[in-house]
Amino acid sequence: MTQHPGLLRTAPLQGETTSSLICRIAGRYGMEAKVLRSCWQWRNYPPGHDGGGTRADAEVLLNAPGRQLLADLCGVTEDVLARALPSWGQEDAKLSAGKNGVPAAAWRTGGAVAGPVAFGCRLCAARRTGTAVRVVRYAPRWERVCVRHGRWLLDADADQPLEHLDVRGVPEVAAAQRRWTGVARRAVRAGVKPERAFALAHAVVARWWGQALQWEQETIWPQRLHQVAGGDAGGDLERWRIVGRDTVVFPEVVAVADALLDPTMAELVWADSGAGRPRALPADGKFCRRLGERLGRGWLGPLAATDHGGPLIAWMGSVIRLRRGTGGPHGYDNDPWWLRQEHQSVTMAGQLRVLGKEKKAPGSGTMWRAAVPAEQRRLITSAIDSAEEQLLQLRGVQTGPTAEVARRLLRGLGHSAGLIENAWKRTAVAAVNGGVPLEEVARWVDMPVEVLSQMLTAGRQDGS
Repeated sequence: MTQHPGLLRTAPLQGETTSSLICRIAGRYGMEAKVLRSCWQWRNYPPGHDGGGTRADAEVLLNAPGRQLLADLCGVTEDVLARALPSWGQEDAKLSAGKNGVPAAAWRTGGAVAGPVAFGCRLCAARRTGTAVRVVRYAPRWERVCVRHGRWLLDADADQPLEHLDVRGVPEVAAAQRRWTGVARRAVRAGVKPERAFALAHAVVARWWGQALQWEQETIWPQRLHQVAGGDAGGDLERWRIVGRDTVVFPEVVAVADALLDPTMAELVWADSGAGRPRALPADGKFCRRLGERLGRGWLGPLAATDHGGPLIAWMGSVIRLRRGTGGPHGYDNDPWWLRQEHQSVTMAGQLRVLGKEKKAPGSGTMWRAAVPAEQRRLITSAIDSAEEQLLQLRGVQTGPTAEVARRLLRGLGHSAGLIENAWKRTAVAAVNGGVPLEEVARWVDMPVEVLSQMLTAGRQDGS
């Protein structure tokens, strides 16, 4: 490089990734980023997508000489970079000072360094830097709206070309971001970390999003989705439902978080549970009905109340156990804001990977595990494993009479069904023994209490 270090000053943007800043510096000097990166000694290769190409959320960690070099190239002091770049002070075992203080660097993914990574608004970058260049920065999902330019800034970890969605036609999205500030303050006053309240609400609404295609009454989300897709998402609806999900449901996520933090809503959960006289949660309970009304969907209450196995029912159960004083160890069973792994919503990047692989091998079934809820995944896996075992056993008899082969296959399928039933019984027994009311378990499996009681009794007696 012939220029004197720092000849062209390049200030970092708040929350920017170090990798993004290096790319902008290279642009200022009129060179390719890979040429500028050769100034550092690299310990590994940049993270890439399955189909090839470096990920936009690729992040860089630097050793002390490497940080000094970057400061010289920027023409700013290290303390300025430390305040702006979330990854600045982080090091790695691979990043020793090196011989003679050689500047060294290592690649990471941004999500593993300092949290969710999104694209920045190019128009805002142009106002700050004079050039409409790509910027990648750390940003939680409640800070994704560029209010000035009406853009929702997308995750940078996904293998897709869009950096933003136009939300000028859906003002409720920007309004929800402004509303979130008050919701976050309410969370702090309640002793809840705002990010935990948001994560739980997002899981609840994302689960509804997955079910909404069967909801004839749902008209708000389709309208928003078509709007952010440029007027019509019908040409590639499956992909747009993935790319546009977080944008479209954002107002409902904020509203649900606000509702779950409202003490009066928790009182409705307690009342629905029977308070001092425990009972199964009703399908027409006051809490879910009121929640639907707060979301502008009076019809949603019964659907939410009967969505057993989801994060909303888990939250309600924790609230009830806390009031009854029957919760488990602190930080787990009695913590309403504990989001179980199986309830966490799949990211846009994860869904797009599944979609891409299914399109390459349609009908292969190899990617179904990433697309179904955990409670269903366990049952399906059990059935598949049992069926594979039976088919292996049948290989030795396929040369026999057709009727005999058919009888063997039917017996094998019956055995698989029996395994599923036994697994179901064990799950139900564990739930009852763990303190879940029999009436609630019966409602989960859509079975009369008397019949469930008889089946569980028989299951205990035969040891299944």
